[in-house]
Amino acid sequence: MTTPLLEINDVSVSFDGFFALTDLSLSLYPGELRSVIGPNGAGKTTFLDVITGKVKPLKGTVKYLGDSLVGLSEHQISRRGIGRKFQTPRVFENLDVIRNLELAASPAKGPFALLSQAIPPSARDNVHRLLDYVGLAPYARVQAGSLSHGQKQWLAIAMLVAQSPQVLLLDEPVAGLTDEETVRTAELIKSLAGDHTVLVIEHDMEFIRDLNAPVTVLHQGRVLTEGSLDDVQKDPRVIEVYLGQSQD
Repeated sequence: MTTPLLEINDVSVSFDGFFALTDLSLSLYPGELRSVIGPNGAGKTTFLDVITGKVKPLKGTVKYLGDSLVGLSEHQISRRGIGRKFQTPRVFENLDVIRNLELAASPAKGPFALLSQAIPPSARDNVHRLLDYVGLAPYARVQAGSLSHGQKQWLAIAMLVAQSPQVLLLDEPVAGLTDEETVRTAELIKSLAGDHTVLVIEHDMEFIRDLNAPVTVLHQGRVLTEGSLDDVQKDPRVIEVYLGQSQD
C-alpha cells in the first residue's frame, strides 16, 4: 500500500479551553486531490494552521515524508515543500503580474537578493509557462492590483506553484468568483493534482462536485465522514450539521 505523504494523527488544538480540533486524523497520498468541507466553526482553517506550523497542537502528530512537522516554523515547513494559499489572494498589487511570479519563482529568498538579483533562465522559463498555464499571459505587464478577483486567485495559485511545493493547501480558492471563473478554477486545480498533492477547503458545493475528488467532512473539529460527494450528502449526520435540513 502507498505510504501517506502527509499524515495527521489524533491532533487536538485548544484555544483557552475551547477545542477547535479534537483527535483529528487525516492522511494525504502522493498526487491526491482531496476536498474538505464543513460548516463555519468546523475547524477547517485551524486544520491548515496546524499543518503549516501557524498553530501548535495540544497533542497528536503531523508527519510529512515520515518526519514530524510539529515545532517547526512556518518558514521551515514551507521550505520542506508544503505551500498554502490563503482565503484572500496574497499578491503584490503594486507590481505587475510577471514580477509577482518572478519573485515567487526566484531561488533567492532574502529581501535584498529578491529585489536585486535576476532570476536564472530556468526559473524565467517556468514563469512564462505558468503565465500561459493560468491564462494570465496577456496580463503579464499589468499591475496585479488591476486584475479581477478571479485573476488574482489564479495569480496566487500560480505563485504558489512557482515555489515547487509537493503539497498545495488551497483555502477557499473560489470565494467571490463568478460561475465562469469557478469552473475554470476547478479545471486548473484538477490539472495540478498528480504532479502535486492538493487539498482544497471550500463551501461551494458545485465547485466541490466539479473537482470530483474524495471529500472529508469536518464538524466541531472532528472528521465526521469521508467519501464521494454524493455519499456524504446522503449521510444523515451531514444533512443535519452541514446542510441544515432533514429528510424523511
